[in-house]
Amino acid sequence: MRTIVVGAGAVGLASAYRLARSGCEVTVLDARSAGSAASHGNAAKIALAESGPVPAPGVILQSLKWMLKPDSPLYVKPSLNPSFVKFMLTMARHCTARDFRQGLQTTLRLAEGTMDLLDDWTRDGIAFEMHKAGVLLAFETRERYEEQLASLDIFESFGMVAEHLHGDAVQAREPVLNSRIKHGLFFPDDRQVEPDSLTRGLLKRCTELGVEIHEHTPVRRFLRRGDAVTGVLTDKGEYTGDTLLLAGGVWTARMAAQLGVPLPIRPGKGYSVDYSPSPVPLRTPLTLEDARVAVTPLNGFLRLAGTMEFGGLEENINPRRIAAIKQAAADSLTGWDNPPGEASPWAGLRPMTPDGLPVIGRLDPLPNVYVASGHGMLGLTLAPATAEIVTEAITTGRLPSVAEAVSPRRFTRR
Repeated sequence: MRTIVVGAGAVGLASAYRLARSGCEVTVLDARSAGSAASHGNAAKIALAESGPVPAPGVILQSLKWMLKPDSPLYVKPSLNPSFVKFMLTMARHCTARDFRQGLQTTLRLAEGTMDLLDDWTRDGIAFEMHKAGVLLAFETRERYEEQLASLDIFESFGMVAEHLHGDAVQAREPVLNSRIKHGLFFPDDRQVEPDSLTRGLLKRCTELGVEIHEHTPVRRFLRRGDAVTGVLTDKGEYTGDTLLLAGGVWTARMAAQLGVPLPIRPGKGYSVDYSPSPVPLRTPLTLEDARVAVTPLNGFLRLAGTMEFGGLEENINPRRIAAIKQAAADSLTGWDNPPGEASPWAGLRPMTPDGLPVIGRLDPLPNVYVASGHGMLGLTLAPATAEIVTEAITTGRLPSVAEAVSPRRFTRR
C-alpha cells in the first residue's frame, strides 16, 4: 500500500514511521522544513498531567475578563468572521464539567500506552533527548489549586497519583520556586522530549525504512477519481498513492475544505523562549499554573512556553505576550533577574478544535483519506498513540475503539 502523508511535524513523522514499519510505502510532503511549525517550539513535554481539554468550566467568563488584557494567558482576538464566531460559540457549549471530564478521560485513554511506545521507539533505534523527571504543577492561589483537584479522580483512575505539596514542602521539592508558590501537585510519570531531536530521530529512522521525505513541497491540488484521492500536485510534480493522510497541523483544515469536507480546526497561537545556559538550577519541570507557563529544563537550555491566542494564521511575535511569559518566571523563580542567554522568541500555531479533542480517522465520505490533526497543545504527547491509530485504520480499514470519540465523523456527519 502506498500512502502519502501531508505534514512532517511530530504527528506526521510518527505516523509515517509506523506505516513504514507495517510494510507501507510512504511519501511525506511538507510545505516547510520537517518539524519547523508547531512541533518546534512547544513546551517539550509528554504532558499527561496537563491533558485536560482547553474548553473547561469557567473558561468563558475568564476569557471575557482576559480579552481586555493582551498579555493574558488566554486571549481571543475579536473577529466577526462567521467561521470564527461559530467555532468560538461551539467551544463555549463544551465548557461544561461533563464535557471536560469526558474529554479528559478520552485523552488519557488515547495516551495510556505513550510511555511504552516512546521506549519502543528508542529500542528501534530512534535517538532523541528524553527525560523522565515528572512534572510539578505549581500554584500561587488556593482557588487555582482546587480547580485542579476537581479532576484528580480521573487521573487516579488511570494510575496517575499526584503528590500534594503545601507551604515549605513545595520549595523542598523544587528549591528554585519562591514563596509566592504555595501549593503543588507533583506527577512523577510525565516526561520531557526535546522536539527538534525527536524530529531528527524520526527523519533518520524513516529514511532507513525507505520513506521518501520531501520538504519545502507544498500541496497545491488533490488528484481525484470519483470520491477517491489518487494523488497530489505540488510545485515539484505529482505524487500518487493508494491512501492519503492529512497531518498538516492547523493547515489540515484548509486541505480538508479543498476536498469538500470542512473540519473545525483553527489556530491557537502559542509562544516560547529559550535560555542557554539555564539561568536557574531547576531540577524539576514545572508549570506555573496561575500564569499558564511551562518551565522545562533540557540539555543545555531552559524553555519557557505558554499562552493561547485565538485569531488568524499570523505567526508574528507579540512582544507583550513574550514579556508576560518572562514575567511569570521572574515572579516565581528565585534568582531570575533579566538573565543572559535569551534566544529569539518563537510563536507557532497549534491546531485547535471546539471540543478540545484531536481529529483522528477516516475523512468520510472519502474512502481513502484519513486525518490526524487537531491535537492542540498535545501534539507531542499524543503523536505515538495517533501513529498507532492511523496505522491500524489505514492497514486494516478499522478504527480502534479507543479512537471512536475522536473520529472526524463527529464533525462531518449531517
